[in-house]
Amino acid sequence: MTTWTKSSHTTSRRNFLKSASATAATLLAAKALFPSGAFAQGAGPEVTGCKLGYIALTDSAPLIIAKEKGIFAKYGLPDVEVEKQASWGATRDNMFLGGGSGGIDGGHILRPKAHLYSSGAVMQNNVPLPMYTLLNLNEDCQGLSVAQEYAETGVNLDSSPLKDAFAAKKAAGGEPTAAMTFPGGTHDLWLRYWLAAGGIVPNVDVNVIVVPPPQMVANMKVGNMDAFCVGEPWNEQLVNQGIGFTAATTGEVWFKHPEKILGMRAQWVDDNPIATKALLMAVMEAQIWCDDMANKQEMAEIVGRRQWYNVPVADIIGRIKGDINYGNGRTETGTDLYMKFWGESGEVSYPWKSLDTWFLTENIRWGYFPGDMDIKTMVDNTNRSDLWLEAAGELGLSNLPTGDSRGAETFFDGKVFDPADPSAYLDSLEIKAMV
Repeated sequence: MTTWTKSSHTTSRRNFLKSASATAATLLAAKALFPSGAFAQGAGPEVTGCKLGYIALTDSAPLIIAKEKGIFAKYGLPDVEVEKQASWGATRDNMFLGGGSGGIDGGHILRPKAHLYSSGAVMQNNVPLPMYTLLNLNEDCQGLSVAQEYAETGVNLDSSPLKDAFAAKKAAGGEPTAAMTFPGGTHDLWLRYWLAAGGIVPNVDVNVIVVPPPQMVANMKVGNMDAFCVGEPWNEQLVNQGIGFTAATTGEVWFKHPEKILGMRAQWVDDNPIATKALLMAVMEAQIWCDDMANKQEMAEIVGRRQWYNVPVADIIGRIKGDINYGNGRTETGTDLYMKFWGESGEVSYPWKSLDTWFLTENIRWGYFPGDMDIKTMVDNTNRSDLWLEAAGELGLSNLPTGDSRGAETFFDGKVFDPADPSAYLDSLEIKAMV
């Protein structure tokens, strides 16, 4: 298990600030190449905008910042609309419609949704909707939170104390319930991984339900669930309202894990290659801005506004900087668990195919995809790291990540995922799909 320390964070943050300053300087120099916006000296984007959806979660910030600060317009896309979605189910339905039919063309989505949509697994009548993953919006900073009544169990990164507590609730006629945001999505997978690592079988020892992110706190307040997994600012808000506590952040389960993506309908991308590059460049510049610690306060103030999240800055600011009040007497400041948007040279934003491979493998683990699914073909058909590299090149950025794999990934319980051998990882897991 990794131990987070103040000293290790201080070194990391110092390196982060140096790299962020260097990246910002490089980007500033690159702006001179586009005095009148992107592609000023060549053919402009095929369209001047598109419709992007987002859920009120902090990891959608790059899309909001790109809109608020005129970055979309700078790259020739002044008519980009960033539209709030009521739930991940509504996002799916609006994505199927498309921007031209009253829906959306893409936006802020859970990373596995590119696969779930493209396969038709979660679509009406299982009709596939081809999607592309254009970039990774962020890493870390989701939460595994528990109702206040379980504080005395001592549950934390080790979920096992909940096993007996849930059994006792069942024996008393209750139904222990844990909530996530979309079947097969990131929060579903973090929740199941955490529970299973502690010997708790999802859908057997605890009922797993779907609740939209903005409704998590209110539902726990009235006792509709015992635990949940969701992104920020909802875990921090839960703690600030004294309703529950965070047992662990997802970065403690898997440090630097991928989370949301900029996902687009494949047809829109294929029809608008120049606009796609402009869109990527705008969001990448916004990611670089969001990653700068000096901008965190302003970012929290912008996204917290009524038209975006309608959430107080106090419910946003702490965890995006790595300051975590877990709500159970534990407080950590200056951790490495802050939300990451860019990294030293874009490695956060770059859509590593090996990370898609893990999400597909976990969805096989829990029965959302068949065991004989062709993982490589699905990843190759949905992941457009080639477009990311083209856009980064247009921005004049250098020392960029390349290749398909980030390498082997290690989790808090010692499990190792080698993207070259997903089957070995699956075989190492004791608890798998049960209904």
